Amino acid sequence: MTANDAGKPAFILTLSCEDRVGIVAAVSSHLAAIEGFILDSQQYADLDAGRFFLRIEFRAEGASFPKSVDDLRTGFASIASRYAMDWDLLPADHRPRLLIAVSRGSHCLNDLLHRWQTGNLPVEIVGVVSNHEGLRDLTEWHGVPYHYLPVDAERRHEQEARILGVFEETRADTLVLARYMQVLSSDMAQRLAGRCIIIHHSFLPSFKGARPYGKAHERGVKLIGATAYFVTGDLDEGPIIEQDIERVDHRATEQDLVRIGRDIETRVLARAVRWTAERRAFLNGIRTVVFR
Repeated sequence: MTANDAGKPAFILTLSCEDRVGIVAAVSSHLAAIEGFILDSQQYADLDAGRFFLRIEFRAEGASFPKSVDDLRTGFASIASRYAMDWDLLPADHRPRLLIAVSRGSHCLNDLLHRWQTGNLPVEIVGVVSNHEGLRDLTEWHGVPYHYLPVDAERRHEQEARILGVFEETRADTLVLARYMQVLSSDMAQRLAGRCIIIHHSFLPSFKGARPYGKAHERGVKLIGATAYFVTGDLDEGPIIEQDIERVDHRATEQDLVRIGRDIETRVLARAVRWTAERRAFLNGIRTVVFR
């Protein structure tokens, strides 16, 4: 458990539900009753959808504070039931388990591995799966298992089943497609709904397919960027978690765009992974709510 300087454990409560009067009062009153001290609180009411979202970080403050996470969850269950909440409550230092899928491009994988190994990404990377062998040395240098799972067009479903097998065997919480150049089947996307993040080499889903930066260069674009989103069965249409851009001009070559674009991809994906790991990203239909 995460502790402050006084050694008091901290927790994060996240919830979403139909918006109605009294939710914040019920949650804060409950925390006060168990002697929980609120460290950070963010909330959002989507008036169009009629949904409410809340993230609260709090710590144990008094002698009557519950002794375990299970006790905390049991104590909160009645409030969650009253408001029909979709909720979770975990220690603030909980590190979700990440399985990364990659093809040949190393920039996003290398960035995630470096951030993780230097303690700058609050996750546990439990493995890397790839349809190519080229990034084995990089992965294993970081002490992470590498799973080579080649793709056969006639037996693609078997390869996806093997990826899901690794996902389950490693007890992964999230699959990150870090420039994995294979389209997931609708069935696999559905099985990993809300648990699969992808980085797309465009500010908005455009210039699809091969040579995206070449196509952008041919069109003379003035902005390039990247988008991280949750994978769905609709290609490149999932709920967006994070985006970023860089301005370019007529002097930029295709290779300039590739270089700049890779830098954007790494930082956008890292933010999306971090915010998801810290329970800041909430699904809201075809959109997301992200408490930064």
